[in-house]
Amino acid sequence: MNFGLTENQILIRQTVRDFAEREIKPVAQELDEKGIFSEDLTKKMGEMGLFGMYLPEKYGGQGSDVLSYIIAVEELARVDSSQAATLAAHNSLGIGPLYYYGTEEQKTKYLPKLCTGEAIWAFGLTEPNAGSDSRGSKTTAILKNGEWLINGSKIFITNGASKMSAGATVQAVTLSPEGKKEFTTIIVDKATQGFTQVAMHGKMMWRASDTSELYFDNCKVPEANLLGKVGQGSKIMLSTLDNGRLSIGAMGLGLAQGALEMAIQYAKERKQFGRAIAEFQVISFKIADMAMKVELARNLLYKACKLKDSGKPFGKVAAMAKLYCSEVAKEVADEAVQIHGGYGLMKDYPIERFYRDQRLLQIGEGTSEIQRLVIARKVLA
Repeated sequence: MNFGLTENQILIRQTVRDFAEREIKPVAQELDEKGIFSEDLTKKMGEMGLFGMYLPEKYGGQGSDVLSYIIAVEELARVDSSQAATLAAHNSLGIGPLYYYGTEEQKTKYLPKLCTGEAIWAFGLTEPNAGSDSRGSKTTAILKNGEWLINGSKIFITNGASKMSAGATVQAVTLSPEGKKEFTTIIVDKATQGFTQVAMHGKMMWRASDTSELYFDNCKVPEANLLGKVGQGSKIMLSTLDNGRLSIGAMGLGLAQGALEMAIQYAKERKQFGRAIAEFQVISFKIADMAMKVELARNLLYKACKLKDSGKPFGKVAAMAKLYCSEVAKEVADEAVQIHGGYGLMKDYPIERFYRDQRLLQIGEGTSEIQRLVIARKVLA
């Protein structure tokens, strides 16, 4: 097995790390505290070429591999999960379905502006009563006179309501000619009449990312906005989540790395009983365990990325990586707070934000319970 990175991947890591330290770190606390989605940082990420990294150049992408993209997400999450969430959701959930399932006309129309940072795109799957059970969707779409008539709502949608949001790919219930219930994905542009985007506030975590509710009230879109084929919706959505698991894994890995580094720095600086607490075995062993878990998480995630880049089946390992990285983020962030003691509970220290931000990772894009279900099915097949 080759554990090394290419020169380009190393360069991407350093470039994104420098950007995160220079541009994001100084404002992360304020954006989190005020719950502000930063258009400025999002546009800068677009200018750096971080959107659509794995897309061909003809659509505005960088033509890089999946691992390079995952490294970029990891480095952002090392500093701020909110900005990493914007990048991850836009690339995996927003751009992904359009690229993998769109017609050439749809790709040419949407992808170039989504790769530059001019606009971002959302993934409309989750509903108030349809989370892990994606087939519980109630949003409906009826084809009438060459138009789709959509009614329903979506919730907890990343990148769905900011001024930069250009629209969403939406799963809706349709009926076959025989009257059978099926699921279909449809492209809905922002300016469509009957389409309402509402920002959600009061979040515990990812407070500087854009989370929204989407409402469809007799929303009419052209028949040509069908993504893929009628009845192919579940396949499109679930394959998109397979890819998305890699980016959520990267967010867990990056957050754990950042928390580990904070714990190490604090343990070296904090003195008790006349010496740095890092010199006490109980603290040094905690840090050793944290470092081991981060390394294991990185190896598993990168393996999943390399499987995908080589065109091999990667779904099982992606589920494992998403599950393990999110669980490691929880464990490492918790231990980092413990090492900080009372200071770890204060907003003046970024580890407090990391502790909150990690909590979504065991829920978003498939809960830890769903990941275990996916893994068990693959293993027992």
